[in-house]
Amino acid sequence: MAMTVASLAVGTHLSDNNSIMKASESRGSMGTLIRSSFGFATKPFSILHKRQRLSSVATITPRASSATAVEDPSHSEADIIPTPVVIIDQDSDPSATIVEITFGDRLGALLDTINALKNLGLNVVKANVFLDSSGKHNKFAITKADTGRKVEDPELLEAIRLTIINNMIQYHPESSAQLAMGVAFGVVPPQQQVDVDVATHISIYDDGPDRSLLYVETADRPGLLVDLVKIITDINIDVKSGEFDTEGLLAKAKFHVSYRDKAIIKPLQQVLGNSLRYFLRRPTTEEASF
Repeated sequence: MAMTVASLAVGTHLSDNNSIMKASESRGSMGTLIRSSFGFATKPFSILHKRQRLSSVATITPRASSATAVEDPSHSEADIIPTPVVIIDQDSDPSATIVEITFGDRLGALLDTINALKNLGLNVVKANVFLDSSGKHNKFAITKADTGRKVEDPELLEAIRLTIINNMIQYHPESSAQLAMGVAFGVVPPQQQVDVDVATHISIYDDGPDRSLLYVETADRPGLLVDLVKIITDINIDVKSGEFDTEGLLAKAKFHVSYRDKAIIKPLQQVLGNSLRYFLRRPTTEEASF
């Protein structure tokens, strides 16, 4: 049963969010079990060096959970840790970006997260909460404060994702054991490591005469969303919309893509697939080495 969050205006200011906003203008991020659907403005954008990621400038300091952030403070270390879920949805609402956050029944009203999103230059125009068998779902409708429109910039979407995960690790340090970002910043890093060569799978299918469907599965890493869009657009392919899921240490993306408003022909599909495999399987390759 759906419940409306009563207040959106109260929360604790997080000192590192201003630095996240500044960094989001030019850098990328990472995720947990995350799904994001995108409507991109298909304009060129620049990517900084691999060592200059958004995540590298965000200081994550785990701290005690506040009363507004903890749903049930009685959880013990022996409890089974639920799977963190963050959804960034660009498809369901034509005028707003929808964000949904779940971590079993451990999350409260997430007022600190709402304030952190506001510090990115965003407005939370609507919020509600609903329960199901997977836990408590906190759902927000977000627009850009300066335009009142949904977020289309992939770098800002990545900053939103990083901000949400940042807050989750701060208030629920146990979540880092299931987060890709927990490798670098978590109190309890994930025990499993993913072989990027084994984990990377790419498929491209025709999806009507005007577009193709690109499916990418690979190991999650900082800046992955921004990198995927850059690799695609660097060969003059347009990203029309998409869905981005990060499940634990794996990322799964689906993009509707086109070339000159038509489905991608087979030779160009091969070029796109080879480009993605090369960069995804060699995430630490330095540009200066060529």
